[in-house]
Amino acid sequence: MTTTHDDPVDQLLEIGLKDLWYPICPTSFIKESPVSLRRLGRKFAFWRDHAGKLHALEDRCPHRGAPLSQGVILGDRLSCPYHGVEVRCDGVVTRVPGSPGCKLEGSQATRFYHVEERAGAVWLYNSKESVETPPPLVLPEQLTDDAQYSSFLCYAEWKGDYRYVLDNVMDPMHGTFLHKQSHSMAEGDSTAKFGIRATDTGFVFEKEGQRNVNFDWTEWADTGIHWMRLEIPYPKTGGPGGNFGIVGSYTPISPTLSCAFHWRVRRLPVGWERDTWRFLYKNRLEARHWHVLEQDRVLIENMEPDANQHEQLYQHDLGIVRLRRHLRGLAQQQLDTRSVS
Repeated sequence: MTTTHDDPVDQLLEIGLKDLWYPICPTSFIKESPVSLRRLGRKFAFWRDHAGKLHALEDRCPHRGAPLSQGVILGDRLSCPYHGVEVRCDGVVTRVPGSPGCKLEGSQATRFYHVEERAGAVWLYNSKESVETPPPLVLPEQLTDDAQYSSFLCYAEWKGDYRYVLDNVMDPMHGTFLHKQSHSMAEGDSTAKFGIRATDTGFVFEKEGQRNVNFDWTEWADTGIHWMRLEIPYPKTGGPGGNFGIVGSYTPISPTLSCAFHWRVRRLPVGWERDTWRFLYKNRLEARHWHVLEQDRVLIENMEPDANQHEQLYQHDLGIVRLRRHLRGLAQQQLDTRSVS
């Protein structure tokens, strides 16, 4: 997506809004050694202490800027590989081996970030300034009510601006055409009128007069994280349970690379029906759903970066317009707050 680089709103949206929780990677990415990941306009160093607790610092030693992620784990500290400077998980330099007692020791010289592990993913609070206690990480019930819902996390990295991925999910009508050969999206009208319905946490963009036929609606929500939700009716061959749900959340890596997190959800209580569906999903359905995602990925990756500058939108695109305006409004609020403070 082409960003107008003299527009501070575009600049902020390109790297991700502040003071929000973002998914960073699957929890399995971070094991025994420190890991460096670029997200949200900067590099982070992630590691686990001896108890397995996860920590995150900006991946830059305050001494000379070397990557802390290349260093050694010392419990809740990282020792920089360049000169042995030790930085604690709260950003405080605890030891400078080459110059004991120097002013760097005891200073909070590195940005630290709050992280949590939920729903199979690592989440980071992208605060504009370091905060002692972050707001709670509030996920949708589909990812927290383990008694009623079962889910699988599907993670991928797509070339292109993450805002094109948001647009794709806020476009139910593309399922009727791009995914028309899918076992779960072959039905429904090829024409439709859409409406927008407000919710307590955002809005729903939905086809009027058609529900539970195809990819008929998308929900956008802000609960301290930004997430999207949709449902696709399952044929009987999809096993027990109701509609197939998808919860999505998306994080920028760079202007040309994005993280796509899709949780595949089914409402099934604990028991044999859930076990049956999970077995069926892993052995038959997962490959089909990855094929559908691949159709989206290939199309988005082959769009020109400035495609948003040459659009001629129509009624089916009201949800995209609403979401873009909403995000720009949030970015403008953050910039206004910053200028006042």
